[in-house]
Amino acid sequence: MAKVVIKPKKQKNPRILVVTPEITYLPEGMGNMANHLKAKAGGLADVSASLVSALYRQGADVHVALPDYRQIFKVATNHLVSRELRMYLNGLTNNRVHLAEDRIFYYRDRVYSSYSAESMLVALAFQREVINNIIPKVNPDLIHCNDWMTGLIPGMARRLGIPCLFTVHNIHTQKTTLEQIEDRGIDAATFWRELYYDRIPVNYEESRSGNMVDMLASGIFSAHFINTVSPTFLEEVVQGWFDFIPPEVRGEIRGKYHAGCASGILNAPDEAQSPDKDPALPEKFTSSNHHIVKRNLKTLFQRKVGLREDANAPIFFWPSRLDPVQKGCQLLSDILYNTLARYSFANMQVAIVANGAYFEVFERIRNMHNIGDRLAVVPFDNDLSQLGYGASDFMLMPSLFEPCGLPQMIAPKYGCLPIVHNTGGLHDTVEMLDVWQHRGNGFIFNDYDSHALAWAIDRAMEFYQLDADSKAKEISRIMDEAQRRFNHDVTAQAYIRIYEEMLQCPLVVDRD
Repeated sequence: MAKVVIKPKKQKNPRILVVTPEITYLPEGMGNMANHLKAKAGGLADVSASLVSALYRQGADVHVALPDYRQIFKVATNHLVSRELRMYLNGLTNNRVHLAEDRIFYYRDRVYSSYSAESMLVALAFQREVINNIIPKVNPDLIHCNDWMTGLIPGMARRLGIPCLFTVHNIHTQKTTLEQIEDRGIDAATFWRELYYDRIPVNYEESRSGNMVDMLASGIFSAHFINTVSPTFLEEVVQGWFDFIPPEVRGEIRGKYHAGCASGILNAPDEAQSPDKDPALPEKFTSSNHHIVKRNLKTLFQRKVGLREDANAPIFFWPSRLDPVQKGCQLLSDILYNTLARYSFANMQVAIVANGAYFEVFERIRNMHNIGDRLAVVPFDNDLSQLGYGASDFMLMPSLFEPCGLPQMIAPKYGCLPIVHNTGGLHDTVEMLDVWQHRGNGFIFNDYDSHALAWAIDRAMEFYQLDADSKAKEISRIMDEAQRRFNHDVTAQAYIRIYEEMLQCPLVVDRD
């Protein structure tokens, strides 16, 4: 097998293909129906939207590949007139948005299935369309893939000599075989050597049906460059933190890191998540009038979730999933009643607007102690959650690990100070508040236990009990800093720098 060095083409405006299974929105101008194409399950949708929008605003030749989730998009094709239908079926307009077509996407009501077998079928159908139809049609100069659902594409990109960036948003992976991949219409024989297997393959025939392909490890292995969604989480993976990370995934990330082909880039919140333009807030505010408007929003929020109406009460807000494996909700449950009792003189309140395994645990605490006027436990609702940011004083996020996290970046924009465990993206975005030095934006605890969380809550209450003028000045500073620091353009610029570096580097390609 020969190695061929391909020098990069000199491109004034290289064509970028972003491959993502979910996106929050597309910018106006990418197609007459672009505003319909919204499919979100998590932070990947937000960062995909922010990156595409920033690239498009800057005049880049950016293209997007995503599944045609007709039901999620709420596009009723039978109601489209003939011209609209032709545009829709041909990738909308301007050939910028490319929809992967398969019936498995059309009637889904959510992006991901709770069944791993179904999720794999969806992922393979998506990648089949990208590899067989979209890449040949777009002819990109660079491909940007995201998470395990796109893990086969970097292998094909390497075989074609196209630079490929692979972003690891989550450590979750799935496995399948070459036989199953080919049964779904992907000619894996052309790039099978670029994939990652459970064991070293002897040859194609020997491995076809009995040697499992790891989707996430394959994407990392075959991509020319990778990134995680925070610098610290990348360091934690490389250094061997967290036993739950599959050894093959850790090993491939380490390999890319030590080869100088890995970096960490923080995601950014949705641009609409800002108190001066959030449609969920009945009254908008900025850093100059937060101290007035937040009091009004607080009483409205208290009324909606059943808390005692008191504009002077400190509200601690929980917006994340109630997932005890990652989010640390058991730390809060261990100390919740005693903490509320200790600060009963200040009418401390806790508002949980979230779903997950610990929902009933917090309901039992509320009902057992009859503290419904100081502890709200309500299912997640997007508008109510956004109002929670605007109304609350502090945001709780005591995660065991956090590849990036978004709530800790959203909250300070609203003058809601984060209380976080010192890990991953939380470490990269939250600094301990020092009122006297006018530095920091929240409260951090180092040890992952309930006593450390209680300590951080105590520091937050010390801040809350300062005089109103001192508090208002610090919150205004924190809000302004968050607006400058946590935005799409900052994130996009980091990705653009990687794109530029990748497009300048020669590629080594195997040739049979």
